[in-house]
Amino acid sequence: MGNVTPPEYSIEPSSRRQFMGLGLGWLVFWRHGHKKLGGVEFDVRQGHGAGRRYLLIHGNESTARQVLSEHIRSAHGRAYLVRNTTRNVDFKGGFLDPNRMFSREGAERNLRTLNPGWPEAQIVSSLIVLDRKRHEIVDAVRPHGGDVLIAVHNNSSGYSVKDEVGISDRVAMNDEPNPHEFCLCTDERDFDLLSKGVYNVVLQRRAPKTDDGSLSRLSVVERFRYVNIEAGLGKVEKQMAMLKWLDATLPVKQG
Repeated sequence: MGNVTPPEYSIEPSSRRQFMGLGLGWLVFWRHGHKKLGGVEFDVRQGHGAGRRYLLIHGNESTARQVLSEHIRSAHGRAYLVRNTTRNVDFKGGFLDPNRMFSREGAERNLRTLNPGWPEAQIVSSLIVLDRKRHEIVDAVRPHGGDVLIAVHNNSSGYSVKDEVGISDRVAMNDEPNPHEFCLCTDERDFDLLSKGVYNVVLQRRAPKTDDGSLSRLSVVERFRYVNIEAGLGKVEKQMAMLKWLDATLPVKQG
C-alpha cells in the first residue's frame, strides 16, 4: 500500500523526502502542505504535537510570516499561513478581508465595503458560500484539548495597544514606550500569566456589540483560548522573542 496522507492537509513531495532522510526512528517531524479553507488558500506547517494552533491571516504582514515560519520548525502544534501577499484575498471576483469572515454579519459588512460595485445578488450568493464553508477554517484553527490559538499580526503607525485600552476588560502596560508591540488575549487566566511579563497585554473577554467578523470575537463567543501577538513591521527579533516567551509561558490547557 502507498503512503497515506493525513486527511486535513497534503504533504508536499519535498517535505516527504526530508522526512525519509531523517530515518524512521525520528517520529516527530516537520511537515509542509497546503489547504483551501473557507475559500482561502493556506500553507499548513506541522510542528511537534497536535493541540496548539498558530495563524497568519493577513498576507501583507511579512514580519509575522517570517517569525511564524521559523517558530513552527521547533514549536508544538500546527501553523496556518495565508498564501497571498496582500491583506485582502480574492473572493468570488472581488475582495475579502479573511479576518472578517468569521460571522455572517461581519463578512457582509466587509464584502460591501471592499466591493461597492457588486449587485445585491452577488453579495447574497457570496454570503451563502461563506455560510457553507466557514466551518472549514474554524475547525482547522480551533485549538484542541483546551490549548490556545496564537495569531501573529503586524501593525503600522496608525494602530497600537492604545486603540484597544478603552475597549478592554483589563490592561497591563508593561512596555509603554513601545505601544505597537502587545498581546491581546480573550482568556482571563492567560492574561494573569502574560501580565506578569515585560510586554503590553490587554484582555478582551466580552464580545463587542458590533460584530466585525474577526477571529478574536469568535473566540469569545465560542469560548476557546486566543492570543494575538502584535508587532510593528520589521520588528523581527522583538516579535520572535514575544512568540517564544508566550509559547513557553502559556500552559497547554487552562483549568
